[in-house]
Amino acid sequence: MAPQRGRDEVDQDEVVATLHRVAFLLERQQASSYRCAAYRGAGDRLRELDEADWDQHRRADSWQQISGVGSKTADVVREVLAGSTPTVLAELEADLLEREGRSTAAGRHLREAIRGDLHSHTEASDGSAPLEDMALAGVQIGHEYLAVTDHSPRLTVAHGLTPARLRRQMARIAQANEVLAPFRLLRGIEVDVLDDGGLDQEPALLDELDVVVASVHSKLRMDRAAMTRRMVAAVTGPSVDVLGHCTGRRVLGRERPPSDFDARAVFEACAEHQVAVEVNSRPDRRDPPEELIAIAVEVGCLFTVDSDAHAPGQLDWLVDGCDRLAAHGVDADRVVTTWPVDRLLAWTGRR
Repeated sequence: MAPQRGRDEVDQDEVVATLHRVAFLLERQQASSYRCAAYRGAGDRLRELDEADWDQHRRADSWQQISGVGSKTADVVREVLAGSTPTVLAELEADLLEREGRSTAAGRHLREAIRGDLHSHTEASDGSAPLEDMALAGVQIGHEYLAVTDHSPRLTVAHGLTPARLRRQMARIAQANEVLAPFRLLRGIEVDVLDDGGLDQEPALLDELDVVVASVHSKLRMDRAAMTRRMVAAVTGPSVDVLGHCTGRRVLGRERPPSDFDARAVFEACAEHQVAVEVNSRPDRRDPPEELIAIAVEVGCLFTVDSDAHAPGQLDWLVDGCDRLAAHGVDADRVVTTWPVDRLLAWTGRR
């Protein structure tokens, strides 16, 4: 057993990193947003302390006098300073190992080939973290790129981005990439598919983006023929790269049945127009269902395995989607997120 270190041997960065790791693992578990924010926020607050303030609080053990640091996060600080692994972190790491142990060899092999993620959200719409924090989490789990795909204007419940707000975000991504290289943030959107198959954003602005994910978020109970026409119109238009969570179902929490549409017709349109079918890795979605993945494989679709993350720790969900897709014998080269970024952008640049 390794000897414990004294508190003077533990630096401020290690304490902050531990609090952020706890938050990351809680986000991965879909714990309450309040609990996740408590640990991440405490880490952020401690990171802001200058050396003198840090030393003063360490000597006085006065962590809870700092705004944003509560009793549980203060306990983590004390355990780290004592040179031990915090209990909450040990439990979360053990749970992660147990979950990863349930994955298949084929799924793990595909996950190792994944280079990035084409579906993620930030605090600009309904995510919980700024794009810089999402990017750093992407780096942490080994991604080479991450598409920021916040919602489009009509989804007001998710604070969808107007054209002006999206343009400001694109400029912010460009600035972030100057610091993040060689990691790459991609300019993207999850654009609503309108009732007639049109897209909820200015066409010229969609043309400027690196990645366009098109998803149906409204009128999910539309009749089969109309929903099929709607989805085919979206993927055969000039702007779409990825068909997101195609059935709209939810399998956990507030469950929701899948939409009804002619999957073969929709996926044949995707294959013809080189639109990737998303295997959405959110535990509450697991979309498409297995029988629809089988149809998409049969008709020759490209795929992307995405997290649909709304918090940094959720970016690490991809192994579940990889398990589900690998079970159908899909070659890794049909999964666009195994491609290096230059090849990926050449594919999205086809439009």
